[in-house]
Amino acid sequence: MAITGIESLLFGVEDLAKSTVFFDDFGLVQKSADQEHTHYRLDEGSNVILRHIDDPVLPKSIYQGAGVKKVVWGVDTQESLDELADRLAKRQEIRVDNDGTVHFLAGAGLPSALRLFNRKKVTYAPDPVNAPGHISRLNTPRKWKIRAKPKTITHTVFAVPNPREEYEWYRDNLNFRMSEEQVGMGFYLRCDGANEHHNLFLIDMKFPALPGYPIYHHTNFGVEDIDELMIGTNYMTRKGWTTGPLGSGRHRIASALFSYLECPAGGEAEYGADSDYIDDNWIPREWNRVFGTYSWMHKVPAFLGEAQKWEFRLHPEFVPQNESSGAEGWK
Repeated sequence: MAITGIESLLFGVEDLAKSTVFFDDFGLVQKSADQEHTHYRLDEGSNVILRHIDDPVLPKSIYQGAGVKKVVWGVDTQESLDELADRLAKRQEIRVDNDGTVHFLAGAGLPSALRLFNRKKVTYAPDPVNAPGHISRLNTPRKWKIRAKPKTITHTVFAVPNPREEYEWYRDNLNFRMSEEQVGMGFYLRCDGANEHHNLFLIDMKFPALPGYPIYHHTNFGVEDIDELMIGTNYMTRKGWTTGPLGSGRHRIASALFSYLECPAGGEAEYGADSDYIDDNWIPREWNRVFGTYSWMHKVPAFLGEAQKWEFRLHPEFVPQNESSGAEGWK
């Protein structure tokens, strides 16, 4: 059984026209649009669908406000889809459409679905990087980009009532793997058929700067490299859009470059590049919340502070008790 990633995100938005302009500027490509919806399709075949938050097509959710109202996970084979559906049906109510899509509520109540997904392989060719004493690009200028065009949906994020319970639900019902735990903050999870560092991040809704109730937080869209990430960010700000509280930087967890933009469709939209890729040989780690959040960052929010206390170790759940965890400064 293998879930390969996010097949579709269904948004409920306050202003369909404004949200459409945002994602047009962001670099997504429209597949269709009318007065009731805008449908974007990325190169990998995944989808972003915008509808008004009061549209009766949208499912009811515990997640308040505008943002993603349903996540559709892509499954590799019909056999895998049937096995996952059978497992879910033994534990909760499900609904199966004529096209075979399996609908259910995940964890504390996120409307979700499983659907066959022939996820297309996308190809990037980032330019070699030069450094003093290390010439990788000789007599060759870098590619010149003028717009960002995300090709993949890497991960999505929700603020949840109990991150541990949510993680265990996805682990036990959909075979998700833990990639990391950020103590006091949440869990990074990877689909069993994907190599992205994480496809889902479950953050504690009581964490500072969050409202204390369940909400959609953000989605990460994959671009080629730091050039495309910054070109996209600069283009968006010139168009009048606002960067998010964290701005641009590199996360310590996943090594990922990031750039967040406040999104009228709800939460934030993130350009992401140069993340770690992992498989089942990976040993999850346990981090304190500060060290995990940033390596370098354009904006450092007050709740993170300036004095970092960098602590991490191999996660105790995945290391035999009689072996060293490889902790660095963990207390």
